[in-house]
Amino acid sequence: MASPSHLETTLTRAWLRRGILAWTLLPLALLFRMLAATRALLFRAGVLKSERLPVPVVVVGNIFIGGTGKTPLTIWLARALRAAGLRPGVISRGHGGKESAPRDVLPSSDPREVGDEPLLIAARAACPVVVGRRRAEAGRALLAAHPEVNVLIADDGLQHYALARDVEIVLFDGRGVGNGWTLPAGPLREAPSRRRDFTVVNAPAITAALADAVGGRPYRMQLEGGLAEPLSGAGSPVPLAALAGKRLVASAGIGNPGRFFAMLRGHGLDFAELPLPDHHDFLDQPFAALDADVILITEKDAVKCRQLDNLKDDPRLWVVPVTAQLDAALAEQIVEKCRGRSTA
Repeated sequence: MASPSHLETTLTRAWLRRGILAWTLLPLALLFRMLAATRALLFRAGVLKSERLPVPVVVVGNIFIGGTGKTPLTIWLARALRAAGLRPGVISRGHGGKESAPRDVLPSSDPREVGDEPLLIAARAACPVVVGRRRAEAGRALLAAHPEVNVLIADDGLQHYALARDVEIVLFDGRGVGNGWTLPAGPLREAPSRRRDFTVVNAPAITAALADAVGGRPYRMQLEGGLAEPLSGAGSPVPLAALAGKRLVASAGIGNPGRFFAMLRGHGLDFAELPLPDHHDFLDQPFAALDADVILITEKDAVKCRQLDNLKDDPRLWVVPVTAQLDAALAEQIVEKCRGRSTA
């Protein structure tokens, strides 16, 4: 029987072209697209109800399933809103969370309970974060616990129409729209033509073909990371270039590991790759048998590794933080839209 990670890899490759597997799944994709469009129409018509919260809501999401860079974008947005004088909070579904009720995300929270991405957002964005299966309920809980918050960022939740939103940001990466088909024949949750306020593309450059595929006059996002720091905290950060010549392994349990590997190679590093499934829990000890001087991991993976006794003090593990860089004009336009509503 094929492993889940093998199946995920097979589908991901199939979704980038219109091959035999994609064509075979196309009838199901047409049905999925029809159901998704009908559901969205019912919310717009008011047949299905959306709850509006008392502060502006900005949704950061994607149409392409997984791995586009929502977490760095959410962190960038929270910082940009705070720099503009607003007081943001973040709500999220929390991948893998065991409870449906809203709960605060604290530095000491267990990523198995609140999710790895919300924990990273709480650490990097320095603002209140609440997770919950129902976004509106999570938003109410956050505002009750943190009455100073006057704008909410919904991490993911683009298709969670039960929460009314004031701004929608749709994020793509260099893969664009893949083969252009919806699930399961392609990688899209909705049609690329769906409305949005802003389009962002996480890529080194936006070609004319990529811009045409994603639509929406996209802004470019670039992830920058030139340092590595010991996971254990026992030591100072060093430039990535300083690791050249060592026996290196790069590992990433994210939706698009190739992007992490490409960034490291851009700094002149040569390494063995160890891609892992998105949201990997590391309980299988994937690093135990590796013969390496340094194992480079993502921040998202680090929040879980730091809570595992067999990994938190492993001197081979080094974290590579990344920061999203975007045009300041995007932040200005988002702030303007938010201020178009009362921000208490």
